[in-house]
Amino acid sequence: MTEKAIPILPCRTVQPVLDFYTVLGFKVTFHQKAPNPYAVVERGGIQLHFFGMKQYEPAESYSTCYVHTDDVDELHEVFRARLKAAYGRIPTRGLPRIGPLKDTSHGVRQFLVTDPGGNCLRIGQRTSQNQHHRPPPEETFSRALHHASLLADSKEDPAGAAKIIDRVLGIEGERPTPVQLLRLLVLRADVAGRLGDEETARSALAEAAAVHLTAQERESVPDDLDRLEELKG
Repeated sequence: MTEKAIPILPCRTVQPVLDFYTVLGFKVTFHQKAPNPYAVVERGGIQLHFFGMKQYEPAESYSTCYVHTDDVDELHEVFRARLKAAYGRIPTRGLPRIGPLKDTSHGVRQFLVTDPGGNCLRIGQRTSQNQHHRPPPEETFSRALHHASLLADSKEDPAGAAKIIDRVLGIEGERPTPVQLLRLLVLRADVAGRLGDEETARSALAEAAAVHLTAQERESVPDDLDRLEELKG
């Protein structure tokens, strides 16, 4: 037997969603406007179905699905390039948006894409056969970054992430390493932008850009440096 699961995701109106996925390189393979709005998009082995709901509120959506890939870095780069070409920038907040690449604590490297309908695609590649969450780090700043990242991306709770970062950076007598500081500030700027707190976002970005890293340290955080440049742009 061969089975295949296909998500059917809601949206208020179908056309803006189709336009977005077309930008990402998907093809519209079916589009029914009446009596019930329904559409299908496909790209490689990814197939997504959408249906229209007039009372649906995209900003309050919890709809999500997972897409496995064998080259998450390449797909992330392709999507970013297509979005920048279409919109003149890479959308990092609001709807639609694309998130940063991150190595998770459960052996997956992934990023999130949220479409105009509020549907979140979690796109990832396994980096380990062990898919169980590892224990959080014991060290203060690594632990804070771990929990803040989970809240920001896995739980879509930017306010919770902001509280963790502000609290740990306010600790007296302890200071993060330059790499830890950069990562915390980039994430703080990211979640501030999502919360509409432009002043904090600008301040965190300026602080992050001023962190001095050695060449070796820069090589250890390419994803965070890429995100810094995206948020600055």
